[in-house]
Amino acid sequence: MKNLRVRTAEILEVQRNNDTTSKLVDLFLIILISLNVVAIILESVPRWEALYSEQFYLFEKLSIIIFTVEYLLRIWSSVELDVHSHPNPLISRLKYMTSLSAIIDLLAILPFYLAFVMPIDLRFLRVIRLLRIFKLTRYSGAISILLSVLREESHSLAAAFFVLFVVLILASSGIYLIEHKVQPEAFGSIPDAMWWAMATLTTVGYGDVTPITPWGKFFGSLITLVGMGMVALPAGILASGFSDQLHRRRTEYAERLSTFLHDGIITREEEQELQSLRYRLGLSEEDTLDLLKSVTRAVAKRYDTCPHCHQPLAKPAICEIDDRSIHRPHLNPGQHNL
Repeated sequence: MKNLRVRTAEILEVQRNNDTTSKLVDLFLIILISLNVVAIILESVPRWEALYSEQFYLFEKLSIIIFTVEYLLRIWSSVELDVHSHPNPLISRLKYMTSLSAIIDLLAILPFYLAFVMPIDLRFLRVIRLLRIFKLTRYSGAISILLSVLREESHSLAAAFFVLFVVLILASSGIYLIEHKVQPEAFGSIPDAMWWAMATLTTVGYGDVTPITPWGKFFGSLITLVGMGMVALPAGILASGFSDQLHRRRTEYAERLSTFLHDGIITREEEQELQSLRYRLGLSEEDTLDLLKSVTRAVAKRYDTCPHCHQPLAKPAICEIDDRSIHRPHLNPGQHNL
């Protein structure tokens, strides 16, 4: 039973180590999730819903069955995942069930079952079902990096949005004092003025509400200039965090690669671990190839003689990557492995 559970965990995790079965399961789930999103969007068109309502419902039931089985299997096999490991299997499963990915999986199936126990507006149900698109985040390295950035920069982003909220209050209060007498329908209260302030601060400027007095136009111009900086603030935080996250992930991969190259040989187990690390960090093959070349050259410079046969080494060289993208760097190709 344990072997079956371990194999289930390996298959359901994002494909790694050239596991064909895991790769096929990942591809199947990605296609199913994408088709669900397309079906939900098409179902919102009255003409399509009238023509294919039965087909939409059958596809929904089939998808729910598959997603439910997937969710239950993930809970059952979660005890074999290192990130959720615990001596008590119940604790391991509870840790997994409270993780973000498990909550997304639950939201993907929960609306269907809730419809049987309580009356739910079908339009609301359709929108909730669109949350299934977040299941794709499990298979996207870029999304995982973005989520890591949002988590690490949460305090900085919270501070930026707090400043934006303060400026919003000041802008709506100021335009209310200036314009409420001449435009009571648009700026009759501070809450009414917040719509204009938000549109101006975010530099959207819908134009449906605009100041008409000279002082109002002057104040609006100042708020527009302030808004340009306010929009750039969270964007700059995200850009900086994204760059730092990529740098840290590349550094982590380079350090692991350097450790494996310390004895001059990359074993088959180390190759597989590097592949797993690449998938977990969301690095592309181009990134890992560049890191391989730089780390190999750095390690090669530390050797005057081969660490195995103690013969003098010639000019360092790096072999090509084979068809399975397994890295085998050489000092003297065909003679010394490094």
